[in-house]
Amino acid sequence: MPEIVKLMQGNEACTMGALAAGLEFYAGYPITPSTEIAEMCSEELPKVGGRFIQMEDEIGSIAACIGASLTGKKSMTATSGPGFSLMQESIGYASLCEIPVVIINVQRMGPSTGMPTSPAQQDLMQARWGTHGDHAIIALAPGNVKECFELTFKAFLLSEKYRVPVIVLTDEVIGHMREKVVMPDPRTYKIPVRAMPVTPAGYKPYEADPDGGVPLMAPFGKGYRWHCTGLFHDEKGAPSGKASVAEALLHRLERKIEKNKAELVDYFAESLDDCDVAVVSFGSSAMAALSAVRKARAQGLKAGMLRIKTVWPFPDEAVRELTKTAHTIIVPEMNQGQMALEVERVVHGKAKVVKLGKVNGDLFRPEEVFEVLKEAF
Repeated sequence: MPEIVKLMQGNEACTMGALAAGLEFYAGYPITPSTEIAEMCSEELPKVGGRFIQMEDEIGSIAACIGASLTGKKSMTATSGPGFSLMQESIGYASLCEIPVVIINVQRMGPSTGMPTSPAQQDLMQARWGTHGDHAIIALAPGNVKECFELTFKAFLLSEKYRVPVIVLTDEVIGHMREKVVMPDPRTYKIPVRAMPVTPAGYKPYEADPDGGVPLMAPFGKGYRWHCTGLFHDEKGAPSGKASVAEALLHRLERKIEKNKAELVDYFAESLDDCDVAVVSFGSSAMAALSAVRKARAQGLKAGMLRIKTVWPFPDEAVRELTKTAHTIIVPEMNQGQMALEVERVVHGKAKVVKLGKVNGDLFRPEEVFEVLKEAF
């Protein structure tokens, strides 16, 4: 079978990426601007033997996905800001219990009902810290329609490999714009397969290697003894109030992500080797930013671009490298400066960080970024 070439919407590409990764279960609740994902899953999942269910709300949706994942099914839900807020407690549960699940958040203007049909990038910090307590998380941010396919597919790979919730942060513009997408031959897909223990004998659902690896995960209902609880727990899953158990578990959950940052971190770079001014952005804001950088280069200004695709864990090293040449870093984003705060933390005063936030429901235009970029030289 040859490559598949299609004109598709970002939300459609997310759904196609999930199906290509072996999606078997979708539970969700309709919410603008993510609803096309649910609609397409309702049509396509039954064709491949999967299951779709519209739940009464987003709390039930994420809970159903967690339950399906525990039985061995690759599970996903999609939502936007208000629904994402409702999911936070269960995202924490999935984090502590190490349950793979993929959550697509097609961001819109908030807080509250906000502007449902307008783009925003205001859930960046919520994706990292929305649920209570210290926890590890992975969040990916597509910058175009093709990456909606690629990064949703990747989200399943990472979720299954690391037993962790993975969030795909798109926005209204990325979700609804249409582009020509060349998808690879389906025969070349490396479908994620959950690592399972060989035998039920002596199975411990949270037994990991000493350096903080990922425990093998057996499905419910297949003869393995399982205990799953949102309380701190030992290797058998039994609740524990011991300080040593709690500390060891939290450190391991963080370590399994942090020690693999080299594999997890992903970004697009252009003209960074000699740049005097760098632009750091993500998602749809980065489209205008890249146009501005190329215009600056055409006028002889040494500008460069870093578009972050893995927003969590944050690519500290890639951002820190910018300070070797750049004296100024501009951060365009459709919020009041959430990513800029991370950039400031990383560069630690070695470069000037210019916050370029936008919170009026409009997408950045290249000339807006270019004017700020030009002033920085």
